[in-house]
Amino acid sequence: MLVAAAAFAGVGRPEAARGDVAPLDTVTTLGHGVVTAVPDEASISAGVHTQAASASDALAQNAKLMNSVIAALKAAGGTDLQTQQVSLDPQTNDQNQVTGYAADDSVSAKAKIADAGTLIDAAVGAGANNVDGPNLDVSDQDALYRTALGKAVDDARAKAEALAQAGGFGVGPVSSVTEQSAGAPVPVFQTAVAKSNGTPVEAGTQDVTADVTVTFRIN
Repeated sequence: MLVAAAAFAGVGRPEAARGDVAPLDTVTTLGHGVVTAVPDEASISAGVHTQAASASDALAQNAKLMNSVIAALKAAGGTDLQTQQVSLDPQTNDQNQVTGYAADDSVSAKAKIADAGTLIDAAVGAGANNVDGPNLDVSDQDALYRTALGKAVDDARAKAEALAQAGGFGVGPVSSVTEQSAGAPVPVFQTAVAKSNGTPVEAGTQDVTADVTVTFRIN
């Protein structure tokens, strides 16, 4: 009789024989969080292009001007200076004959956004004839992204609760959270909050965003 009872129990609950656990009822939503901030850092690239009959003269003239540009950037408050490229190329005519040489050198520098215009003016005044930027950024981007993550989870819960109200169930604790890939800050073109001295630089704002997939247990 004991053997028969055990066999009957196995037939009545086949999942127990396999060791499976019935999945909990859940609801999964996507959450999006946004934090808008005013950029407070700027980076520029300042370069020098020179030409001469010989390669050594082109490079020497370039080096002289570039040293002046670097000194001017530092004097204007530029930080994190980094050489981006140095190149020397022959110049040719229609008959593919070498007529001279062109040298190029560029360096990047960072500054507070209020000093970005001064940085550009200083570089050009020292001899830079190529300027790119400024590229604007937010210094505490990691902290802002974490705040956006929290808002994304709140957004996911709000969506789950909307589904719960329509479906007649309750939203319980979080079962799992998956962070989506973080994207680059998105510039928003608005009136600047900060302006630089010299060449005008409009700060505007940037949106730091975060996206998550959240699964909640259903009550």
